[in-house]
Amino acid sequence: MDFYTEVLRKSAGYWVALCLENGLVGQGINQEVAIKQLNKAIASFLEVYKIETDIYYTSVSIEELHEFLAVENTRSI
Repeated sequence: MDFYTEVLRKSAGYWVALCLENGLVGQGINQEVAIKQLNKAIASFLEVYKIETDIYYTSVSIEELHEFLAVENTRSI
């Protein structure tokens, strides 16, 4: 794949980046670091996938994306 869709959100003082095409995540102290970590995870995954083609992965569902984006708003007081 030539490009990936990445969604960012802040969680507990860190930024989390989620790839919608494969569900991989990266985390960092700012958006740039989170994206860099996610890109490293994607590159590592692709290297393994070249060798182990029986690895299963799927894109993130709408429900999973909603949970990812809403998780901070579900805290009990």
